[in-house]
Amino acid sequence: MCDSVSEKRAKFDRDGYAIYEDVLDAGLVAEASAHVDWLAKRNPGLRPENLGHNLVAEDPFWVRLIGDERLLDIAEQYLGPNIALFASHYISKPPEDGQPVLWHQDGSYWPLEPMEVVTLWLAVDDSLPENGCMRVVPGTQGMELHEMKASTDTPNVLNSQMDPELVDEERAVDIVLKAGGVSVHHPNIVHGSNPNTSGKRRCGLTIRYIPTTTRITRPTWECAFLLRGEGVEGVNEYLAQPRYVEGEHLAFGGCEAWV
Repeated sequence: MCDSVSEKRAKFDRDGYAIYEDVLDAGLVAEASAHVDWLAKRNPGLRPENLGHNLVAEDPFWVRLIGDERLLDIAEQYLGPNIALFASHYISKPPEDGQPVLWHQDGSYWPLEPMEVVTLWLAVDDSLPENGCMRVVPGTQGMELHEMKASTDTPNVLNSQMDPELVDEERAVDIVLKAGGVSVHHPNIVHGSNPNTSGKRRCGLTIRYIPTTTRITRPTWECAFLLRGEGVEGVNEYLAQPRYVEGEHLAFGGCEAWV
């Protein structure tokens, strides 16, 4: 574990990822955990690994969470002061039958130009090898992006994976995080996670931040929010902050400021 900001950035540049411990306080992490349960009840047709970005736009707690200053301070180290949300996704692996995420590169899926983006992975639960923590192959951020192939023989979160011959699994390392910790990773790094066969849930929130100079090339996008700094005219259109409505949204600390 590196201590200084410069050492973390050096590790990211060398290995394609970095780890930040104790980023969010226990109270906010508990609210995020309750949010996952609330979302799962409202979306019974979705597995908890698939609480994705199409749910963000009208959810004030979600936008409050991804806009937390402590997370944006980390993102700014990689992107600069003008930061927007591209996407966010809870991957909540239930105990005993949590699905794996097969080896992949995030950037292969994303309509971004240029591919200037960084992922913060927030541990909502302790994330351990036994409950299917994320695994990365260090140094593969230098690999070009490859097309992901459909893969449904084994149930998995993305229903796709990269060519297994491109993955040196022997070099993979586990990203172990306590709840409230964050890992940061590059869009090209090869990563995935094993199934959760333990008795402990493993929930993480992916947050994909972009500088406002990066264009979302899909004509309409469900969850683009300007979170810090200024946008660039003609690049992206950003959504208005959602309003909190009692009884319609999850109550959270400070929700009265979102009405």
